[in-house]
Amino acid sequence: MKGTDPGASDSPPVVWAKPAAGKLMGRGHNAGDLLEAYDWEVIQRDDGLLRVGVHLPDHLRNPKGELFGGFTPTYVDLLALHTYWAGREPTPGHPWLATVNMRVDYYAPVRGPRFELEGRVVVRSGKMTFVEVRFYNPHGESLVYAYTTLKAV
Repeated sequence: MKGTDPGASDSPPVVWAKPAAGKLMGRGHNAGDLLEAYDWEVIQRDDGLLRVGVHLPDHLRNPKGELFGGFTPTYVDLLALHTYWAGREPTPGHPWLATVNMRVDYYAPVRGPRFELEGRVVVRSGKMTFVEVRFYNPHGESLVYAYTTLKAV
């Protein structure tokens, strides 16, 4: 934001927007660094579809060694935002995206050490975009389902 105008929008520095080859993002994004998203491997990226291979960092595990459930929405949010742009080229002045709703359903524990995330744009309607995110274990079994609403602001 610039000055005191709450409606002014300016793109923040995006060091994390320059990922290494085959990776989703670079370092320097607070949530991304927490999740170690700089190591996420892009498996598939098409218009409105994103699939990545990720690892489960030790600092995000509960005492049983599984993903602590409270961090699950952080994965969902970050992947939903990247799914919005999947297969598209962001341009100067591109919209800032605000997450206005999220529902998370847990089917089974995320144990790691590796798992996959898949994001898919369900509907784009005006300023609103609806994205579903799924977590899969290495055998393709569904672990988590989430539905997120993003608003371009």
